[in-house]
Amino acid sequence: MDKRWVERSPKEMLHTFHWFAGEGFHFIVDDLLALPSDRLVIAEGFRLLPLLVAPLLQDKRHAIWLLPTPAFRRHAFDARDTTWDIPRKTSNAELALANILERDKLFTNRVRDEVSRLGLYALKVDGSQSEDALEAAIGDLLFG
Repeated sequence: MDKRWVERSPKEMLHTFHWFAGEGFHFIVDDLLALPSDRLVIAEGFRLLPLLVAPLLQDKRHAIWLLPTPAFRRHAFDARDTTWDIPRKTSNAELALANILERDKLFTNRVRDEVSRLGLYALKVDGSQSEDALEAAIGDLLFG
């Protein structure tokens, strides 16, 4: 665990982050194509990268990326009581957690850059909006 979370920089972690390389994306596409086409489907996850999704969109309003702020990301870990699950398995839990959170911040920044470059939709999620307000903002973007 130290080799993965303590001894590598967050940038190195990002460059070897298999989800950012699109690993498994084709499985998601296959699963989505197998669903009935007479209903709306919401798919979410790290593997749904803008660069991979964009060519599949008939309309750019069919996708939106929620971009968590670092503080919200930490809050999500804390709320799920998983903040220390991985770090505690290392010799330096504080550094491991800092590295994980920084890697996630770098990942979010890359996704934000891709979304912007491709002219797709994104919303910053910082916890300041209620779930209902966030849902309404998503609906406004996707369904105008």
